[in-house]
Amino acid sequence: MKTVIVVAGTRPEIIKMAPVIRALQRNKIPFTFVHCGQHYDYNMSQQFIEELALPPPDIAFKIKIASPAAQTARIMLNMADLLKKTAPVLVLVEGDTNSVLAAALAANKHGISVGHVEAGLRSFDLRMPEEHNRRLTDHVSEHLFAPTRRAEANLKNENVWGKIYVTGNTVIDAVHQHLPIAKKKSRILEEIRFERFALATAHRAENVDNLLVLKNFMEAFAESPLPIVYPMHPRTKKQLHKSGLYSKVKKSRNIQILPPVGYLDFLVLMKKCELIITDSGGIQEEATAPCIKKPIIVIRLSTERPEAVEAGFATVAGTEKNGILSAIDSALTSRKQLPSESPFGDGKAAEKITEIVKTLF
Repeated sequence: MKTVIVVAGTRPEIIKMAPVIRALQRNKIPFTFVHCGQHYDYNMSQQFIEELALPPPDIAFKIKIASPAAQTARIMLNMADLLKKTAPVLVLVEGDTNSVLAAALAANKHGISVGHVEAGLRSFDLRMPEEHNRRLTDHVSEHLFAPTRRAEANLKNENVWGKIYVTGNTVIDAVHQHLPIAKKKSRILEEIRFERFALATAHRAENVDNLLVLKNFMEAFAESPLPIVYPMHPRTKKQLHKSGLYSKVKKSRNIQILPPVGYLDFLVLMKKCELIITDSGGIQEEATAPCIKKPIIVIRLSTERPEAVEAGFATVAGTEKNGILSAIDSALTSRKQLPSESPFGDGKAAEKITEIVKTLF
């Protein structure tokens, strides 16, 4: 029987593929759900699958390898074995992680079509491993599901050989589908000690593995005019302990550190907060969903989501303390009216992608 393989390896991939999986189910298109195991910790993967009421993965790899190269190679080998057994008509991947590149390369080597959800994003910052992953994946994909016209233009400028479709981003679908569930199930606000707060995340290797940048972040959070609620990524916590900064941050009255929170809890925090400070790409998109609609301070040197900046949602503040504080002040004082529509689509991306997948059967 013909089948589609749907690949996810990290929390963001699971979230963004959830609407696609549901659309495949509604349209009765057979698929095999594969979890690549890039995030093998329960809190970083299985928790999200259960929260979103998705079917459990048909196949789950457990990749406990720290090296990015070894991790990518192991996922490729596991995918190669699976592809030999299943011979799918299409392998669907989403985003820019090691799982995405490994699955796409394995499919390409077996002559199997690759569909790349969220194709065409570019930060033009080659220090980011994700930039390499997304570019390489785009160039081996036969079906490129671009979230925006800008992403489409990026692909055309690189002369990709696959067919390009502008679908919107499934992350907007996911927010619309899951926020009502989150409001019913989440109790996270009972734990928050501030009535008004900014929500912060920081996890990227080029940020948290750089002691100077990490110190800038923590000092900016401590001095922010709006208290900070900070669900802390394990990688960040490890680096703070290693540098001796953790106890100082923990004692700050202006910062409330939370353990990693589930997706539904995070949606509720985004809905409640006044401002989002992040180095995450996906959160820059989620914050633009009409049901969230929050200003975003991007604590990076660049963004592969310039549409959020151009639409007025996001400000790229860099990684210096003063730049971050200045951006927070500006966002709080201007209180500008944000657009009523997201630049990343109308929440129907998964249906558009599924209609295209149908033609392969």
